[in-house]
Amino acid sequence: MEIVSFRTPGLGDQSHLLVHEGVGVLVDPQRDVDRFLRVVAERDVELRFVLETHLHNDYVSGAEQAALRTGAELVLPAAAAAAYRYTPAFHLEDLTGGRGLLVRPIHTPGHTPEHTSYLVLADGESAALFSGGSLLVASAGRPDLLGPERARTLARLQYGSLRRLAALPPRTGLFPTHGEGSFCTSSGAGRHTSTIGAELTGNPLLALATGGTASTAPGASTGAAESGVSTGAAESGVSTGAADTADAAEAFADALLAEPMPIPAFYRHMGRANTLGVPPMPLPRVPELTATAVPAEARVVDVRPRRAQAQGALPGSVGIEPGDDFGSWAGWLLPYRTPIVLVAERDQDVTEEVVQLARIGMDEVRGVVRDLGPAATQTFTLVDLPAFLRHLALPGAQVLDVRMPAERKAARLDGAVERFLPDLVTEGVPAALDRDRPVLVACGSGRRASIAATLLAGEGHRPVVLTGAGIPDVIAAHAAHRAA
Repeated sequence: MEIVSFRTPGLGDQSHLLVHEGVGVLVDPQRDVDRFLRVVAERDVELRFVLETHLHNDYVSGAEQAALRTGAELVLPAAAAAAYRYTPAFHLEDLTGGRGLLVRPIHTPGHTPEHTSYLVLADGESAALFSGGSLLVASAGRPDLLGPERARTLARLQYGSLRRLAALPPRTGLFPTHGEGSFCTSSGAGRHTSTIGAELTGNPLLALATGGTASTAPGASTGAAESGVSTGAAESGVSTGAADTADAAEAFADALLAEPMPIPAFYRHMGRANTLGVPPMPLPRVPELTATAVPAEARVVDVRPRRAQAQGALPGSVGIEPGDDFGSWAGWLLPYRTPIVLVAERDQDVTEEVVQLARIGMDEVRGVVRDLGPAATQTFTLVDLPAFLRHLALPGAQVLDVRMPAERKAARLDGAVERFLPDLVTEGVPAALDRDRPVLVACGSGRRASIAATLLAGEGHRPVVLTGAGIPDVIAAHAAHRAA
């Protein structure tokens, strides 16, 4: 058996292709299915199933299109009730793949109500568990993405689901969809696959659910941001005498919901898209436009390096440098499905940016501008840490910290105005910031601060951005100065 995992770092997700005796199972494919089907063809695999663990909140699924293009059987949780044809997966009703391959659906609600994990057995042996957004590496899937009203109920359901999965044989491989970098997980571990046995000793949330103990995995936190197979309980070390009580489920829910993480704005559109179905991935081709031909209804996204943006950009544009998380930031900061025009350097390829936008259903990229000419009047200033500290020491200095709440809790700069980057869009620029004075903007490294600078500049402020360093470095420099 071979399992090929396809990482999508910007979304913190991975899709999986399992191959056994020439038969393949594709799990949770994203919309750009060509990268998966290319591997299927290269290995001469007969794709038997395309499995979806749940109606995804963080990306547009490619499962339906992958099944249509290959003739594979599309399998979704029975309760998904998607508006297109699929084979419903019912709890413990096995799907036979042939050549000794068996897929066992396990209802594991918690991340979503319909969520289903899939245990794959090869020649009768438990080989791999595809756990989607249920049991994750050193963590568990968030239960609050469908709204705070349902979060506690789903958290209690997640408790039962984790206990159920913990009863699988320890050697069973664990292949979740969500992982570090995903806003669908309550924490991260720096690893993307595991085993049931490793999670029993290294996953604090699983230990809390089972009444066991776990060494704290790197980055794991019980307070951050699926087989009904009972025969493996003794082998797994899960105490079969521990009562699955309402009090224990509530305590687990308390821990899982203690420190909710922000939810990207585009998430609220993904579930509906994946329920109703989406067209195939559009071709990543965009026409060239002049700066004067930008449609009035389009939002301009500047994808040049931050130094180019600082020197001059189109007024009102949002600057987001290329990176794995480009699509996530664009989906968070722009109105969903708004027409977009990109600004790029003359020789800059924008294919990756168009693909990332399409992964979350933002298909309306109208064109790319490569020559701004005299229209590039929006500017901001980039400085390194020593220069930022000199600005900070000036009378009347004002600082804007655009990090996440959890980051601010870990290291807070006295006197800074605090507003998480996306809140600059939903809540506006803080009224406390004076337009007549420079605004010193910082985050953790400069990426989010440079994005924020374009939003501030569009509102008439004069941003000075700390690049190559962040608020923790400023705090450390102040501490070192006091110690000296």
